[in-house]
Amino acid sequence: MRRISVLCAAAGLAVTAFVAASPAEASYHLIRWQDTGFCQIWDESIPTAPWSSGYTRVGTTVPTFVDALVLKDHALRNGHCSW
Repeated sequence: MRRISVLCAAAGLAVTAFVAASPAEASYHLIRWQDTGFCQIWDESIPTAPWSSGYTRVGTTVPTFVDALVLKDHALRNGHCSW
């Protein structure tokens, strides 16, 4: 029983080290809520969709959160999104 516990702990550490060493491949896009017009940055690495279906996807997918902030700022300035 002790050997199995040690083996599981070693496997867990190996998986953790592998995940920490691999680069993050996150991407983001804007969603606009239809009832309020509020735009929100959505992280595509989240495995689920937003909770309600009352949204539309705005713009293209961008690789970084900063790029998504630039898109949101541009949409706010042009009146496509509200605060």
